[in-house]
Amino acid sequence: MSVQTFFQKDSYLSNTSRSLIAGFVGGLAGSALKSIIEQFLPVRQVEDRSAQIKIVDDLSTKITGTPVSTRNEALAEQLVNIPFGGSLGAAYGYGKKDRHGLRPVDGVVFGLTTWTTTHETSLPILGLEPKPTDTPIRMQLNELFAHVAFGVTTEIVRHYLDEQLKK
Repeated sequence: MSVQTFFQKDSYLSNTSRSLIAGFVGGLAGSALKSIIEQFLPVRQVEDRSAQIKIVDDLSTKITGTPVSTRNEALAEQLVNIPFGGSLGAAYGYGKKDRHGLRPVDGVVFGLTTWTTTHETSLPILGLEPKPTDTPIRMQLNELFAHVAFGVTTEIVRHYLDEQLKK
């Protein structure tokens, strides 16, 4: 059986595989767009390091004994953002495997949920970001917008790729 034939089948394994792949790629696209948006709309104070940099810096220090150099911070940040976004997208794709059609509202909800569960709760609790009450509202809105764009992009790409894999 060819890969194309496998994806065209209407079986649990085919639908699940197609949904995971489409969601993963959608999450990668959403992460890329979110990163671009964050280049133009500030999401943190200049002196604040991102949670991603803090995580990679800590890991680098534990493994190599030295933190990530400042010239490599942008790359290090994406080494966390891209796989995280792809993983979230894969989970989203799996959750959408039985829901057919393009539903941008689902992407909005996905983006809102991602923002709430990361920047508004878990990252501040872990001490990786300031508390929401310590973050200017403008920056919170920028972060929210970037996450909604992430979610909608994930949904659009997921839907398109899912349809293409069925052909």
